[in-house]
Amino acid sequence: MIDFSKATEELNSYKGSEKKKTLIYDNTRYLVKFPDPIREKNKDISYINNAFSEYIGSNIFKIIGFETQNTLLGIYKYNGKEKIVCACEDFTDGNHVLYEFENLVLSVNPDKRIQTELSDIMEVIEEIKNLTQINLVIMDNIKEKFWDMFIIDSLIGNTDRHNGNWGLLVNARSNGAKFSPIYDCGSCLNPMLEDNQIEKINETELKNLAINCYSCIKENGKKINYMTYIKSTKNKECNNAINRVFEKINIDEINSFIDGISCMSIIRKEFYKKIIYYRYEILKSVYKKLNKIKEI
Repeated sequence: MIDFSKATEELNSYKGSEKKKTLIYDNTRYLVKFPDPIREKNKDISYINNAFSEYIGSNIFKIIGFETQNTLLGIYKYNGKEKIVCACEDFTDGNHVLYEFENLVLSVNPDKRIQTELSDIMEVIEEIKNLTQINLVIMDNIKEKFWDMFIIDSLIGNTDRHNGNWGLLVNARSNGAKFSPIYDCGSCLNPMLEDNQIEKINETELKNLAINCYSCIKENGKKINYMTYIKSTKNKECNNAINRVFEKINIDEINSFIDGISCMSIIRKEFYKKIIYYRYEILKSVYKKLNKIKEI
């Protein structure tokens, strides 16, 4: 594994709740995420699970074909300790600027303040298309990209896709804007569970964990249960996203990727593969329903 403690450190300018460093490794700038003992002060939990969540979640998006932030697992040594960390490559530079969705809201209307209510998000996405006053050229269908992201977030169980961890990547020279690479997947795949807890989970409990997973996006003030919402097929945009992305989900490739992570326990690997598979089967059933495909 890469030893990031030997990398060149810069002053950190990244936001977010986790502890992090800005490191230059192999001439590339990385945000390297560390544990946050303040958030976990009432629970004896290893941050290593968050590193795995970040790494696996991002790479599942990449396997399925999304433009995604590059992530690396590595170690960092300090004060006599060695920690597994996740290094996230910085995809911005002097010509490419990330505008997170929460900042785009202010560009649309400086008086508007939204949380994660779905109707508000959809309204702002529509209004972004009309930002002609700043000569912004939208190169993607933002709404389609949002719903595609929503489907894969449901697969990996991302509970924290808020307005500050997705947005647009803008070319500062041309003002061309596209949906940003997927980033910040550290809250997927139940990072709060330790191996000894996973060992005690039976099949019924594991299925319940897979099904009872909530997005931080809300409908009518309540967090959306991913699987319930998708199974309802009540949202045409969501249905269309299933049709766009489902056949790109290669469950065998995802399993092989997880199996290839050498620094992770077999217990955790099997847990990840199973919980993803249960959600995959639900997505498959909805895909078949939408396309009137009968079981053979």
